[in-house]
Amino acid sequence: MAQKSLIYSFVARGTVILAEYTEFSGNFTGIAAQCLQKLPATSSKFTYNCDGHTFNYLVDEGFTYCVVAVESIGRQLPIAFLERIKEEFTNKYAGGKASTATANSLNREFGSKLREQMQYCVDHPEEISKIAKVKAQVSEVKGVMMENIEKVLDRGEKIEILVDRSENLRSQAQDFRTQGTQMRRKMWFQNMKVKLIVLAIIVALILIIILSACGGFRCGSRS
Repeated sequence: MAQKSLIYSFVARGTVILAEYTEFSGNFTGIAAQCLQKLPATSSKFTYNCDGHTFNYLVDEGFTYCVVAVESIGRQLPIAFLERIKEEFTNKYAGGKASTATANSLNREFGSKLREQMQYCVDHPEEISKIAKVKAQVSEVKGVMMENIEKVLDRGEKIEILVDRSENLRSQAQDFRTQGTQMRRKMWFQNMKVKLIVLAIIVALILIIILSACGGFRCGSRS
């Protein structure tokens, strides 16, 4: 890989590192492990800065995903990498041996996945950036929705008001559809009436012209 954007990555259960990957040597592995010991158990994202590098962590459901990156590439790419690793690790080991695996026992199976994802994120930064922005927008919408729901759940009467409003909206929508159908039928009949009137006028004009040209009803008679 020979790139220095994403330097080191690991997946841990609690403080036990199950799989890790790096092509470089240095004290960053020890610093990352020390930070791991101090992370809170709650699901969240954390970034620490040290000597021009960032130590990025994603904690979710008892597992911690970490990547050490060069500080100059920003935070979006490392976090996007962690999201991809979390998804792949969860799909592969959900409810499986990851819950009982020992230290570094998943290196053979998952170490190569860490390498592949690191390389992919480095080779496709624009694509990763676009995906990260979309996910961030979705997360923001979910956060607002959850916040609104929690505000509603604070008092029971608000739920009833919300339900009543929903019923009113459904009723209004049904009335609107009924009125729309009636209006379309009315407009159709009016259009047909106008067309029939225009057709009758045209026919009458044609008859008048024919009768005028033929001198009344004696058209075609010989003296």
